[in-house]
Amino acid sequence: MAAPIRKLARPLARHLASDLDLSMEALTAALDLAAHIKRTPARFAKTLSGRYLALLFEKPSLRTRLTFELAIKQLGGDAVASMGPIADREPVKDVARNLDRWTQGIVARVFSQSTIDELAQWSSVPVINALSDLYHPCQALADMLTIKERLGRFEDRKLAFVGDGNNVAHSLMLTGARLGMHVAVATPARYQPNAAVVAQARKFGRVTVTQDPVEAVAGADAVYTDVWTSMGQESQAAARARSLAPYQVNDALLAKARSGAIFMHCLPAKRGQEVTDAVMESPRCTAFDQAENRLHVQKALLVILLG
Repeated sequence: MAAPIRKLARPLARHLASDLDLSMEALTAALDLAAHIKRTPARFAKTLSGRYLALLFEKPSLRTRLTFELAIKQLGGDAVASMGPIADREPVKDVARNLDRWTQGIVARVFSQSTIDELAQWSSVPVINALSDLYHPCQALADMLTIKERLGRFEDRKLAFVGDGNNVAHSLMLTGARLGMHVAVATPARYQPNAAVVAQARKFGRVTVTQDPVEAVAGADAVYTDVWTSMGQESQAAARARSLAPYQVNDALLAKARSGAIFMHCLPAKRGQEVTDAVMESPRCTAFDQAENRLHVQKALLVILLG
């Protein structure tokens, strides 16, 4: 018999603008539901029947766009997509108030968190942050589902993030710390994570920020990295490559982690920069499991918000 969908006393804020819009109860329930949907997708095939969502993409996308489109369609709904700057021709608040008349939800992948916040302020239908400069909550959920599958639990596990202190690092700190993980982040001084996000994450659990990649990786159960230059930072690529070269995840650095440690990457990977090809192709790499799990966690979010 299929497990029932657990009803939440406080399922979610109206929008998922940042990781902390998920209550602790909703966070654990979303991960449980994602695992359940992954096992029994047919049970949810009509959950969004008759529902339509708008996908707004200011940045090019492979995983985010396709997994959201597939998630919506596999749940019985449909999506319309718009590429390019959201506020190029009219204010964000006007975009929001057009879309909420036509669709039942908005998924936005944007350059600035302020765009997500403004969409959420003005939209009467749920807004989901599919990536901003400050947060990447859908990715962090997929990562936590992958960690649970591979490592069995979050408590007493160490997650090391090495490289640029970016949006992925922020969401991993906020979500990992709340689930009981020790999250260690190693970056050069000029690329450290946002201090306010670090302080917020430390309210929930153990978070270490260091400039020493070996210190971060030592004893880690999972070692994570991301591209050194995100979209919109192309003019900084050469300077970033010089500063971040000592933070490359290679066999020598990975050897500092626990013997059974996994390697994680949210993709796309620049092989030979933040990670070697040997590490990407090793059995320890979970990058493609993480990519698959984007589909399942996003289904769970859609079921919780719109189902």
